[in-house]
Amino acid sequence: MHDTMQPHMLLGKVLVLIPILLVAYQFYRGFKKTVHSFEKEGAAIGRVSDEFVRALFGVMGHLAKTDGRVSEDEIRAARLIMHRLGLSPAQVRRAIGWFDDGKRPGFPLVQTLREVRRVHGRSPARRTLFLRLMLEVVLAKDSLSKAERARIWTVCTELDIGRVELAQLEAMIRAQKGFKRSPAGDADAARVRGAYEALGVSPDVSNDDIKKAYRRLMNKNHPDKIAGSNPEADVIAEAERRTREVRGAYEMLKARRSIR
Repeated sequence: MHDTMQPHMLLGKVLVLIPILLVAYQFYRGFKKTVHSFEKEGAAIGRVSDEFVRALFGVMGHLAKTDGRVSEDEIRAARLIMHRLGLSPAQVRRAIGWFDDGKRPGFPLVQTLREVRRVHGRSPARRTLFLRLMLEVVLAKDSLSKAERARIWTVCTELDIGRVELAQLEAMIRAQKGFKRSPAGDADAARVRGAYEALGVSPDVSNDDIKKAYRRLMNKNHPDKIAGSNPEADVIAEAERRTREVRGAYEMLKARRSIR
């Protein structure tokens, strides 16, 4: 009797597994699409309106303050996004002010999110970008409280973003975070630090300052600039090396910070 029932039991298990596998496959396809989008865009975000930036940093500040304090990791993540958005020094100051506004009691979270949805209702990509950037700050720390999870879901609900898309974005951001902590991530961070050093600037300068440093160094080291003084061959070789180094450093930071 046991032998005759076993195939039926096996068939039942298979039938139970089929919908689970289908859901897992759909998540995987969505996750691959998210990964492809991240790889295609890199750090580039594109132009966003002042209203978008104001809402974004207000909501960031509100979410970051949910557990009672804003961590240094969250502050660093918010500043990195300011750079990636290509904000000018004046815009950075305003963004910091909006972030601080979000930390204060009584911040109108739902009203702010509904305005974002009203303006970008026909642009799912913009609403997803809003959530993605917000998550990059909130997930800068290692764990989330129940209150933080609840407010993240409020953001998703108001922006008409589902749980699957939220899970895909969170998985992608956590994967990137894990990469940064790996040996490969350390090597990548070292290359970025080297790029800043090659241009003679610090990571907290504006995009305009990076462009100015690049132009100044290219003008100073370009082989054509020094050819008129009949320099030695080794001087020309060094100028060519330095020009390649400066150009490579700028191209790296241009991609990382969405410099236009």
